[in-house]
Order: sequence, then structure tokens, then C-alpha cells
Amino acid sequence: MKRFLLLILFVLSGQVSFSQKCTILDKDSGFPVFNVSVTNEDNSLRVLSDKNGIADLSVFSAMDILTFSHVTYVEFETLKKQITKNDGIIYLQNYSEILEEVFLSATKTAESRTRIAEQVAIFSARDIQNTSPQTSADMLSDIPGIKVQKTQFGGGSPVLRGMEANKVLLVVDGVRLNNAIYRRGHLQNAITVNPNSLDRTEVIFGPSSVIYGSDALGGVIHYYTRKLHTSDKFQVNTDILTRFSTVNEEKTIYGGVEVQMKNLATFTSLSYSDFGDLRMGKNRKHDFENWGKQYFYSDNTDTYYNSNPVENQNPEKQKNIGFKQYDFLQKIFVPLSKEVELLFNMQYSTSSDIPRFDNLMAIDDGTLKYAEWHYGPQNRLLLSTQIFFSSREKWLNTGTITLAYQDIDESRIYRKFDKLDRSSTFENVKVYSLNADFSVPLKQAVNRNLAYGFEMAYNKVKSRSKGEVLEVAGNDIIGISDTYTVQTRYPDGGSDYLSSAIYLDYRQDLSKKSTLNSGIRLTNTNLNAKWIDETFMTLPDNDIHLQNTAVNLTFGYAHKPNKNWQLNTVFSSGFRSPNIDDIGKVREKRGKVTVPNVDLNPEFAYNAEFGVLRFFKDKNYLFNFTVYYTLLDNYIYRDPFILNGNSTIIWDGEEYEMIANVNKGTAYITGGTFIYKGNITNTLKTRASLTYTHGKTYDTNEPLSSIPPLFGNFEIAYSKNKLETGLNLVYNGRKKLEDYNIPEGIDNIEETPFLKDKNEYYGSPSWETLNFFSKYKVTKNIDFLFAVDNIFDQHYKQFASGISAPGRNFSFSVLAGF
Repeated sequence: MKRFLLLILFVLSGQVSFSQKCTILDKDSGFPVFNVSVTNEDNSLRVLSDKNGIADLSVFSAMDILTFSHVTYVEFETLKKQITKNDGIIYLQNYSEILEEVFLSATKTAESRTRIAEQVAIFSARDIQNTSPQTSADMLSDIPGIKVQKTQFGGGSPVLRGMEANKVLLVVDGVRLNNAIYRRGHLQNAITVNPNSLDRTEVIFGPSSVIYGSDALGGVIHYYTRKLHTSDKFQVNTDILTRFSTVNEEKTIYGGVEVQMKNLATFTSLSYSDFGDLRMGKNRKHDFENWGKQYFYSDNTDTYYNSNPVENQNPEKQKNIGFKQYDFLQKIFVPLSKEVELLFNMQYSTSSDIPRFDNLMAIDDGTLKYAEWHYGPQNRLLLSTQIFFSSREKWLNTGTITLAYQDIDESRIYRKFDKLDRSSTFENVKVYSLNADFSVPLKQAVNRNLAYGFEMAYNKVKSRSKGEVLEVAGNDIIGISDTYTVQTRYPDGGSDYLSSAIYLDYRQDLSKKSTLNSGIRLTNTNLNAKWIDETFMTLPDNDIHLQNTAVNLTFGYAHKPNKNWQLNTVFSSGFRSPNIDDIGKVREKRGKVTVPNVDLNPEFAYNAEFGVLRFFKDKNYLFNFTVYYTLLDNYIYRDPFILNGNSTIIWDGEEYEMIANVNKGTAYITGGTFIYKGNITNTLKTRASLTYTHGKTYDTNEPLSSIPPLFGNFEIAYSKNKLETGLNLVYNGRKKLEDYNIPEGIDNIEETPFLKDKNEYYGSPSWETLNFFSKYKVTKNIDFLFAVDNIFDQHYKQFASGISAPGRNFSFSVLAGF
């Protein structure tokens, strides 16, 4: 009898012990799901799942109703005692599998896709893991509707709806990255956010200035770094990623540590990447045998001098490409009470010198023009404090206040062959910003929500320069023999830019089938700039003060006739006020010198779009098509310019034509994006996209710059048990010569093949690549990723890019989590 009683007690204790823990798995792949929040009904208790998907439920009682929530999975509820009936296993279904994502950026609060009329996209942490991008610019190129241009390998300029650079707003953790010297043309700053530390990236296409203000003409790209959670149980979670790529001998190592406690959570990550020379593809389907090959290069450095270019023994390997990058992230989360939470965020990104490849390949009188041309280290420091709070006041339900400081350094160093004069320009931008975003449900029964807030951002820009005459002994640079004056890139007397705004956003479900979105934003900008040195030019006014005010509106309507259809209509307006770069920049490129234009005014965009989402077979298939028309008014354009009666300027000892940013009349951009997603079975999935863009000026009847050719992709993926694998086909159409805006010179027609018999450029040839990817779960803590990019080793260049794209690349990654 004693043995029988002991046996019963042993079994019961085993059941009790078993019921104290559960394992949370992805419904389709069976992989454990990390960082699932498990809470009781009043949210007074919370635990998180670890890297193995295990959550300790001992803090809850048997009759507690538990809610399992994760940003990329459908929320699930169950009684704690019911968990034992499923052997302690909880299966969660990924949002992307049923195609009903939740977005954070569209209204700055969590919102269902069914209530959003704008075209939006999301790239999750799981997507990032599966693609294992080298940089965040490479990650963006995997998002449907985004084309990424690269002037050099150490960069990436995302293009949304035919707009890029300072017409696309970059945001990280609620703080805008765009500053007063974000330029037109191609902007390479997107790589300063490490993709391995991201939870998700969200994209809103089209003018969204009601919520985000100036710069969001083409759209918004919002990076969200790792979200922190506390846990009633002490937990430490560790991520380690190592990757090697053959095409440029990339070596990356990343480490992240998350500590979770009852009243504190922290996350620390470090990343180091080393990129070498880049090998282009050998298969020249376009039949241009020598296009893009590098026959000569400069081996000059800060300390080594060579008066002549060096022959490249392998012209298909692009020299002066490599760089190193370092990224650091520190977040500290403190829940002060049930109503108030505090988050500290520190981000620091820096790099080695980054060669400017297209300039180092520039030809003058039949030989390379520059012995040196590189960017100095790109330094970005961000410090922010966010307060999240909830209230039951009539005018407030939830709110977020964000106080941030950014310190950004840029520099450019260049020297011509056979010259000892090395010129350098240095820029520093300090940005102080304050954002407040609030929301309140006006009437819960009909789901009426009001969001409102304000934003202030102050930019302080310092620009300096120096000219040094090198002292050389043989091939060694041993010192500086003299100095000379160099024109600063921006006003040498200092400049600043203040933007302030208030906004209202209203969202109401008119019925179960339709949702109305509307909003209004008032923005005011103030710019001050002062020039002191008049060695090279004299302006009509050396001390300028500009002030601009704009009101923007948006109206969106999402109609769902039934569960399988959603019809979206959006009318919106946006504006971009000229910044310091637009008005005050001085630089030389391809024989033209850009000079300041103190009379520049804002440009405006008026947008209309229509979208259709059609679901099939219980939402396992989605067809999404969005078309749009954007009218640009008073648009900014680079044009020949006369300053003090002169159309030319002496620069670096030579005479150049002057150009400046000026306001023109009207232009338009129209296009559309088709997206398909399909779950053929629980293990076999497909997706595809196709994007078309066309832009032209009404006043001059010329093509607009930054308009990419037709592009798209098709992917098929298989996942079962421990294996995920698939093939991806990427397609890019041709852009003909007549589709380029030649006078403005932004799209680098010179980087396309030259037809000697016709004495003209061919334009950008079409191309396609086939890529393979796979991920295998070696153990419960270790994943091995293997990919082959550009399987057929095609040679091509991305639209408007200065470098040839990578050839066949074998990528090996190990991802470990403990």
C-alpha cells in the first residue's frame, strides 16, 4: 500500500511539475518561438519564453486565463490547466501565414492591416534571419516595392515610388534619422542601422506627412530594434551570429545579450563586419564585354604615394570597395508602474574610411582622375529616452514621449593624380528632438480612435575644411609642407534648422466593413545659415533666414465587402522644406559645381492611390495590387545657375559650370506594385512582386530622375521539421537612354554601357538572378544558414549604381541562441 501511495504521489507530482512549464512552437515549422509574452487577465503577472520556446508558468494559478502574445504571431488564450491536455505544448500561428499583419508605423500605435488604407510592408526578424543580409541596405532590397541604389559598396540608397535620399524618411525606434544635410540624389546612410539587432522593419509608401512630417514624400522606412520585456523569472538570453561570404570575403560577427528581471530588462549588442574587394559576375548575358571591368586602380593611402594608377591583375575584382563597420546597441527598460514605463536607448555606429568607388573610377584625359577619394568614418550616435504611459482620462488612453539626441560626423577626402594637394571637408550635425504621441478611443462601441501629438527637431550644423600639400619621399608621405584654403561643403559660419509640428489623426470604423482614416498636420520650419569666407564666391546674401509653413491633409478609406476582399482608397498631401544641403551645399561632380541658392522654396506632393487585397482559400493566398498618381508642385531640380552674372566658377584650379537646386513647375510620378503570397501547403509557400514606376515633368517634358525600371521577384520556400529552404528569382527590366534625365545627372548614365558606333550610352540593361537559401536547425540552440546568391554568376549593375553587383556568392552563417 505504501508503494502504491508513493507511486500515485510521484505521478501527481510529475503532472504538477509538468504543468508548470510549457513549450511554445511555431505551428508550421515546429520551431520554438522566443520572447512570447504570457500574461494573466489583469496583466499583473508576466513571463517570457526562452530561446527553446519554454515558459515557466509556476507564477500562475491553475484557473488563470493565460494570453500568449508575440508581435509576429496571432494572440492565443487558454486556461492554464488546459495546457496539460496538449502535453504542455502551445502552437502559435504566424501572422504572415494568414496574412493579417499588425503594423506599428501607420498610426504610431499597433493597428490591424484591415484598418489601414495605405500601402504598407513589413520585414520581420524571422525574415532577416532567413535572408541574413550583409547590411540594412541589402535587407531593404528584399522588400517588395523598394529598389536600392549603390554608389559604393559601403552604402545603399532606397528608392520608394521614384523618390529617394531626402525625399524618403528613415526612422529608428521613433526617432527620425533624416537631418539637415540629407541630400538629393543618392544617400548612403541607410547602412548605419545593424539588421541583426532589429525586431522588424516597416515601410509606408507614399506621402505620409500627416504623421511623420517633412521628408516623407516617397514614404517612411521605420526600423524597430529589439523590443524588451520584463519577466517574473530571471532570464538571460544570448544571440551569436557569425557569417562568411566568398564574393567579398565578408566576415561578420554579432553578439547580443538580453537580461530579463521582474522590474528591469536590458539588451546589449555588438557587431563587427569586414568587407573586402568585390568580385563581379562573369556571365555577360548583356554582351557588353568590358562594361564595368576595372583595368586600373589607385593604391594610394593616407601614408602611401603613387603618382600613377596600378594595373588590376583581375579586372573582374573591384578594388577600392572594402570597409569595416562597427555597431553597438544598448537598451534599458524599466516599468515604473502598471501605467508608466521607461526606456533608455543608446546606438552607436562607426566605420573605417569608405572608398567612393565611382569617383575613383572617373576618367580625365584617358586616365584615372583621382588618386584618393573616400569618405571618412561614418559616425552616428543616438541617445533617447522614451516614456510610455496609459491613463483613463477622457483625452488620453496611451501616450509616448521621446526625447532624443543625435551626433553625426561625415567627411570627404580627395586628391588628384600627379597632385600633392589633398582637400578635406568635415561636417558635424547635432540633432535635438522631442516627440509626443497620444491616442484615445472616443467611442469603444464603434471603434473610433483619435491620435494627436507634436514634434520638434533642432539641427545644428558645423562645416569646416582644410587643404594640405603633402610632403613625399619616394612612395612615403612623410608630412605636410603647406596648407591652402578649401571651400567648405556647407556654410562656414554655421547653420541650423528647426522643424516643429502638431498633428491630428482620426480613425473610425463606419461599419464592420469599412474604416475611415483622416488627418491634418501643421508644420513650421526655420533655417539660418551664414557664409564668411568669400575666397571662391560671393553670394547675394551671406546671412540668410528662411521660414516655411505648410498644412497637410490625408484621407483614407478601407472597405471590406467580405472577409476575402479589401478595397483601399487614399488621398494625401506631403511637403518637403529645403534643408541646409538643398540651399547651401557646394561640391563638384562630373565637371559641374553645385553652388548655394538662397531663394529655394518648399516642394509639395499630392497623391491619390487605390489598392485591392484579395484573399483566397481561408486567407492562405493573397493578391495585392496598388496603383498611384503623385503630382509634384514646385519640385526641386538641379539646373544651370548664374551667380553674380557668371555661369562658371574656378574650382580646384579648373573652370567648371555652375548648377544649383532650383524650383520648377509641376511633374508627376505614377506606377503600381503587385504582390502575391500563397501557402500552397503547410510546408510549401510562395511569394512574388512586381513594381512599375514612371515619372515625367509637365513643364519641361523630361523624364524625372530616380525612376527605376520595372523590377520584381518570385520565391518558393519549403519548411519542415528542422529545414527551411527555397529559391528566389530577382528580375530587373531595362531602362533606355530616352528614359534618363540627362541634364540633371543624378542617375549616372555614365555608368551604363557606351555604344561607340552610335556615340551614346545604352542605358541600363535588363538582368535577372537566381538565388538559393537554406536554414537547418542543427540543435535546439544552433541554426546553420547556407545561401548561394547569383547562382549563374550574372554580371549586372543595379539602376544608377556606380559599382557592379556581386557575382556568384556562397554565404555561410551560424546562428546560436542560448
